[in-house]
Amino acid sequence: MSERKYRQRGYQDEGPRPRGPKPEQKPPEPRAPGRQFQDAAGPRTPNLMGAHEVCRCARCGNRLALPVEADARCSRCGVDLHSCINCVSFDSSARWECTQQALTARVTPKDAKNLCAFFDPRTTVERETGTAGPPSARQAFDDLFK
Repeated sequence: MSERKYRQRGYQDEGPRPRGPKPEQKPPEPRAPGRQFQDAAGPRTPNLMGAHEVCRCARCGNRLALPVEADARCSRCGVDLHSCINCVSFDSSARWECTQQALTARVTPKDAKNLCAFFDPRTTVERETGTAGPPSARQAFDDLFK
């Protein structure tokens, strides 16, 4: 039987590499002033779209004004905004569907108005991709076939 574990050509043909001190490497040469890849002021930032923080209704996705008042309702679907489904602590997989550990009792229903002391509206960061206002759904559909 052969001493080599694998009989394919190329596998450790030279044998094991000797271990010892590594040869010294030269430090890299400085670049010529005309061949720099970035300005002296620093790297250039890419042209990214702006971003803004938005609060939306959990039922219909309507954009809401901050701060959310205790008796506010969504102007589109009419659901109470000071409710569990619009809270940042709402999590359907957590105990009593809330991530707050100090919660002592289950709050039901989740889309009804409540006066929870832990309420904080759920906000997301969205890109500013359009102009002043979003186009209507009908207009966006018609623009697909122009």
